[in-house]
Amino acid sequence: MKSIAALQAAVTATPSEREPSEAELDAIETESPLILAEVALLDAQIMTIDRTPSELDERRIRRARRRVLAARRNLTNQTAAPGSTLSGGAA
Repeated sequence: MKSIAALQAAVTATPSEREPSEAELDAIETESPLILAEVALLDAQIMTIDRTPSELDERRIRRARRRVLAARRNLTNQTAAPGSTLSGGAA
């Protein structure tokens, strides 16, 4: 039977594996507006969990949903824009 210390090296990541790569950091930075918009929507929804939403709450949630949709649209357009051509549009 092997001791836990002998197995630790086999399952513990090396320091270079713990840090995100440059590509992963770039992806996070690109997606951060969407992530922040989704967090704002979640915050607005959490505030109304234990009570009936007021008109102000409903507006806050609606605005947060619009921000999420706008951030998704922008992210989609950003990733589709570099060097790609979209077919099927109106001529």
